Amino acid sequence: MYVGRIVAVGRTRRGAVTAMYRVSSRSFPNRQARILEKAVAILPKAGYEKDIERNPYIAYNCLRLAGDCAVAANGSHTDPIADKIDGGMGIRDALASVLLAMDYERDAYNTPRIAAVVRHGARSGFLGIVRHDALLVREFPLEPGTAFYVCTYEQNVPDPRYTDPAFEAESATDACRVILGAGAFKDLERPITAACALAQNDGTFEVAIADAQPPKR
Repeated sequence: MYVGRIVAVGRTRRGAVTAMYRVSSRSFPNRQARILEKAVAILPKAGYEKDIERNPYIAYNCLRLAGDCAVAANGSHTDPIADKIDGGMGIRDALASVLLAMDYERDAYNTPRIAAVVRHGARSGFLGIVRHDALLVREFPLEPGTAFYVCTYEQNVPDPRYTDPAFEAESATDACRVILGAGAFKDLERPITAACALAQNDGTFEVAIADAQPPKR
């Protein structure tokens, strides 16, 4: 099944929360995640920079840290969500206000905007989506070893049905591996790249990126 972009919130078996993002793409597969000074960005690979002229929505910051929170999202709404949280706004209100203000992407597919937020040390996480027909924000209790996700297509409702009940990651790199093709994400097609933030014992987040492995022939 092709579901497009994916955001997820999870809690490892040792109790660390994580925010995860995955690019899945049919139209623009030549993209990569790159760690910048204050964010992780999704950018075209070398030689494919002109893809932005075809679709300006394909390059953006997909992961930001905001105080004791990690924000993952599929577009230019990542930064304003993080900024509002950094400024003291509650997670639910930051998600709802930014998604409402920016609305879905005006491309050929009316691509929804999706976002995930976790707070260091919390026992819950938030998922949000704005589609052409709905704005939905939901808080999920995160038991150890669980993750919840929402996608731009098909599985595009923050709902307990869309869960990985056996989620496990020892590092942010492990979290990238999972969302790119393990557990509940294994059969979701056309993974390209991922960026994840995983809470550490010292109050910080570890950040990692990874590319999907090419399919075996």
